[in-house]
Amino acid sequence: MPAPSANRTDSSSGELGPVTLLSRRALFNRKLIESGNRSRSRWRIPARILIFSFLILCATSSLRAASGDLSRLHTQLSKAEKAEDKAAIIELSRRIVALAPNEAGTWETLLQTQFEAQDFDDAVKSLDAWQKAVKQPPAAIEDFRGDIFAQRKDYPNAERHWLAFLAKKPSAADAVNTYDKLADLCADQARWTDNVAYRTKAISAGDTAARRVFRACTLLRLHEWDAAYADMAKANKMDSTDAQVKQWLPQFERLERFLPEIKALDVRIATSPNDAGLLLDRARLFTLAERPLLALDDCEHAMKLEPASMRARIQTGEALLDVKRDEDAAKLQVSPALARTAGTRHVSEKALQELGDEDASIRQSPGKSEPLAARAKTLRELRQLALALADARAALAIDDKSAAAHFEAAQDLDALDQSKEALIHAVKATELNPNDGAAWYFRGVLEAKRADFPAAIESQTRSLKLGETLDALRARENCERRIGQIDKADADLKRIRELDPTKE
Repeated sequence: MPAPSANRTDSSSGELGPVTLLSRRALFNRKLIESGNRSRSRWRIPARILIFSFLILCATSSLRAASGDLSRLHTQLSKAEKAEDKAAIIELSRRIVALAPNEAGTWETLLQTQFEAQDFDDAVKSLDAWQKAVKQPPAAIEDFRGDIFAQRKDYPNAERHWLAFLAKKPSAADAVNTYDKLADLCADQARWTDNVAYRTKAISAGDTAARRVFRACTLLRLHEWDAAYADMAKANKMDSTDAQVKQWLPQFERLERFLPEIKALDVRIATSPNDAGLLLDRARLFTLAERPLLALDDCEHAMKLEPASMRARIQTGEALLDVKRDEDAAKLQVSPALARTAGTRHVSEKALQELGDEDASIRQSPGKSEPLAARAKTLRELRQLALALADARAALAIDDKSAAAHFEAAQDLDALDQSKEALIHAVKATELNPNDGAAWYFRGVLEAKRADFPAAIESQTRSLKLGETLDALRARENCERRIGQIDKADADLKRIRELDPTKE
């Protein structure tokens, strides 16, 4: 039987030969694969859904991580706050709001800490970042911005932002605090009527004894005496133990003793508002009542009316010194060495009266040197040497033959450590008026300072001939001993002991 052909097909069986059998297996495998693909195609998920699901999974993981970070940061922030570590509080707060920009409380913690650290530039940056981070900026941003402008003394913008904060209807506690800040802002600008208006709103939002006291003090600046005392009485009735009540009630009681005279002057000033003398009289009462700010108001008004008045200048300087504004007093050439009486601790009534009379004489006789020389003496006695010397020189500019003006110039210059020039004026004073014992005595003192003891002895001798004084005797005795005139010095010492038995 012949071998079957390699390519033959057995038609009876319908099966392939050896080569054909391999092809059928490949075909079967392909069909099997295609069949599987058709089955899977029924459950295929679109690519965009897979991507979205992946993103959600990533976001969930990120949120979980962020949540963990926030929890950890809040724990660290709590510890930093307990330790009062401002640098750590600021840094941790920044990290928290970067992860959770809607955390208003943390923003406020950040800003409050920056305020306490006086880091106002960074506080502005934080406010800007907070405002950008949220869709509806909270009212607190306006409040903080007002605080920053107030720190920078930009009062109009501070007031604008605080009013914007109030327009957003904050809590009663926040509102009353802002009214207090607005009132303080007005006080810094001497806007007393506006200050009272804000104080009144603060009282309406939260009436306390302290707020009543604050409004009472402002009413004093407006000279609304009855309303001020009504507020103080109400404050005392509300809480007599309040610190503000305890501080201010005695001061109101002291002022009350002067109120009848003050009210009488109020009436006269209302009729003659440009009378500087009346203003200075009322200022004097305020000074005696220990109300230097009220005194300063009247003094500054008087100075505007009569800028050349030395009484107004001295009273203004005194008020400035009383409120610790020494630099402003110095601008008026009023020195802290201002002489005050031991009892009242204020400039004497006598000195102020003399200055007032001398001011009037100078106004009435502008071409005479005598009133200027007299005022120079009063100013020197008040230890206001710069002003005294200016008056003495002004007197000499009018009349360089004025012995009184030369004598005042000599004393002022000596007190200012200019003894050489002082001696020139002292010599001139004795030459122009050789019968002035005080001038001879002072000339001798200056000559002794320059070690010209013979000349000093001669000057003191001339002084003693015009009138014996212990000061001249002691000065001459000292000079005599310096140049070996012991017998004469002993004789002077004997006379000193006769005049002053207490001298041992």
